[in-house]
Amino acid sequence: MVTLERLLNPISPSRDISAFRQLTRLMRDWRPDIVHTHQSKAGIVGRLAAREANIPGIIHGVHILPFVHVGSAQRLMYLAAERLAANFTRAFIDVSQAMRDICIANHLGSPDQHHVVHSGFDLARFANAQWPQEPHLLLGTAIGEPKPPVVLVLAALEPRKRHVEFIEAFGQVVDRIPNVRLLLAGEGPARSAVESAIQRSPFADRVRMIGHHREPERLISLADVCVLTSMREGLPRVMMQYLAGGRASVVSHLPGVEEVVKHGVNGIVTPAEDVGAAAAAVADLLENEHYRARLADGAKLTDLSSWGLESMCEKVELIYQSVLESALSPARPNDVRIGDGLAKQTLGLHGF
Repeated sequence: MVTLERLLNPISPSRDISAFRQLTRLMRDWRPDIVHTHQSKAGIVGRLAAREANIPGIIHGVHILPFVHVGSAQRLMYLAAERLAANFTRAFIDVSQAMRDICIANHLGSPDQHHVVHSGFDLARFANAQWPQEPHLLLGTAIGEPKPPVVLVLAALEPRKRHVEFIEAFGQVVDRIPNVRLLLAGEGPARSAVESAIQRSPFADRVRMIGHHREPERLISLADVCVLTSMREGLPRVMMQYLAGGRASVVSHLPGVEEVVKHGVNGIVTPAEDVGAAAAAVADLLENEHYRARLADGAKLTDLSSWGLESMCEKVELIYQSVLESALSPARPNDVRIGDGLAKQTLGLHGF
């Protein structure tokens, strides 16, 4: 794995041009048949570099669309960049039908270029998880003390996930359930802002910031209610992890969420712009054990088979084969063995 230190989230012409040049050199050296990019900025810079390096198979994974829920100037800028990169993208792999539909509506590729593939993970790992060892250390409670009600936010510390806003709204949960605990699991660039929000909160003693945790499934098992308050996102895998863990959850109304989270059946969906509504829904669930249990049962019964690792890998491999067959077979027939599903080389580019 190679890390490009210059490819960072904030837009910076000097750093971005440097990253583009470095990527182009790497691709010319490695000569992959496929470059598969992910995320917004890395997807644009990576596809531009792949085109410059004459890579035959350029594929982009659509996890989030940067022109959704932003100002008009940002929307125009991001759309122009995405349309430029779409001109030489052979296939798009969308995490949800909604992402696909938004792309097509905004002229980012043709319908036959888009393929919906859910972001896979180990379903059994979450379905069979147990509590973490020594949970009192995570919750800040005494040994032997009964577990208090636990609310979990499992998300990277990024502004669009709105940890700060949820901390500010969390008071209405504490007012109704005084012994509640809020666990924030994840790391990211907004860590200092989240820490400051906790320090400002009159309920700081009920908020536990635990950073990156290697066993997120155990945290979900410990939680009574799981939360995601993102403003912009595709169809985040953490929603499926909450469901696979059999927990009642409160999630933002994001594009594609209705494909799996059914309001009042296996979770609660609140307006993306209203974090206060999410906090109120959390309090309602903690107060109503019967309703919470019904949602948890609905979560356990949710069909998540298309989010399994095997399903994802099989679908992505078929897309790779199709792209390679159309891009390489006429010019370089010996580089690809379609029959056994092997390609010469694939480069995956992840980033911001």
